[in-house]
Amino acid sequence: MSSDELEPIISVCVYTTPEAEEPVAALLEWVFETTPSVWSDTITHQAKVTVYLERDAINAEEEEALRKGIEVIRESGIDAGNGLWDVLPVKREDWSESWKKHFHPIEIDDRLLLKPDWEEVEAKPGQAVVTLNPGLSFGTGHHPTTLFCLKQLAASAPGDEPRSFLDAGTGSGILAISAAKLGYAPIEAWDFDPQAVGVARENAEQNRLADSLAFDVRDLTEMEAGGRQFDVICANLIYDLLIAEREKLTSWLAPYGKLVLAGILIEQFPDVQRAFCDLGMELVESETLEEWCSGIFRFS
Repeated sequence: MSSDELEPIISVCVYTTPEAEEPVAALLEWVFETTPSVWSDTITHQAKVTVYLERDAINAEEEEALRKGIEVIRESGIDAGNGLWDVLPVKREDWSESWKKHFHPIEIDDRLLLKPDWEEVEAKPGQAVVTLNPGLSFGTGHHPTTLFCLKQLAASAPGDEPRSFLDAGTGSGILAISAAKLGYAPIEAWDFDPQAVGVARENAEQNRLADSLAFDVRDLTEMEAGGRQFDVICANLIYDLLIAEREKLTSWLAPYGKLVLAGILIEQFPDVQRAFCDLGMELVESETLEEWCSGIFRFS
């Protein structure tokens, strides 16, 4: 298929505030069933939340859902700014070039290096290399919450004993692919967004993991507690979903396992901590980067 025959791409961009970026991102993800990107500037107090769609327009129902959703965010007491949005066409070549400007190699530590597929970087001896092409989904390791998860995966990398890993809400597949490169096995990874899962599968193939790493389309809210347990679980999800589904997430954690929770704003973290500690867990480590707070929980 030539570039002229490819599906058009549009961006739906909501202009808001750093305080409201997470609920606005959750709103866009709910309306369009695809993972948004977030840009914010805490100095100017401006933020943009954007989804990219392979079509040429949004419909009236989606516009109404956006309008009502932003009203609900405001009514909850969150400053959402003007709440205006744009729907703009995006050229595929512009999309590609924009990622080349913003996605650069990241060295997690001596064990893990992430890089875009268009850059040549020499890895250190013994350093696992993950090559990514984000596509229309997101997850490059630059976001503070993803970076925290990657650091924990590298720090807990298997030695002589095998370690299993669950990637709950895999996005671009960056965590599952990194875990596989670091020696975790078995690995389970899923996301409710079919487009994200498609990108994750492409990234696994690019990293020569297509035969050993599977990605599934699953909805956490419809899954059942119990079953297989994992030594490490990363759940980089919105905070209200973490709280609502905490019993499922903890039921999948092996004894002495590590539950890594991310995607949480600083002011939301106490509620998440309380919810999981009420189940008998303890917070053993936390980190704050920009407006985000992430933590590691274990059963006490």
